[in-house]
Amino acid sequence: MVAYTQNELVSATEISKQFGEYISKVKNGVVDKIGVLKNNKLNAIILSVDEYENMVETINAMEDIQIYEEIKDRLNTPKDKYLDGEQVLKDLNISLDD
Repeated sequence: MVAYTQNELVSATEISKQFGEYISKVKNGVVDKIGVLKNNKLNAIILSVDEYENMVETINAMEDIQIYEEIKDRLNTPKDKYLDGEQVLKDLNISLDD
């Protein structure tokens, strides 16, 4: 779970009143993130564009690594463990002719 400091948690009402100020705090690095609270529950996070893009790039890289590892594992599968595609379709009562 991500930890938040007191100055990183703001009510939705307060955000609506001083939106520009909070955006500036995130953009200028005064805070890393702003947690928006509604009914005392964390509802949303405001991040800088750079932080968001970095996060997305990291997630994409992790997905690429997982795909690479899966391919590497499959390349090491002995041929006697291969499944026949036609038999799998038949076992599942699936036809490609439909």
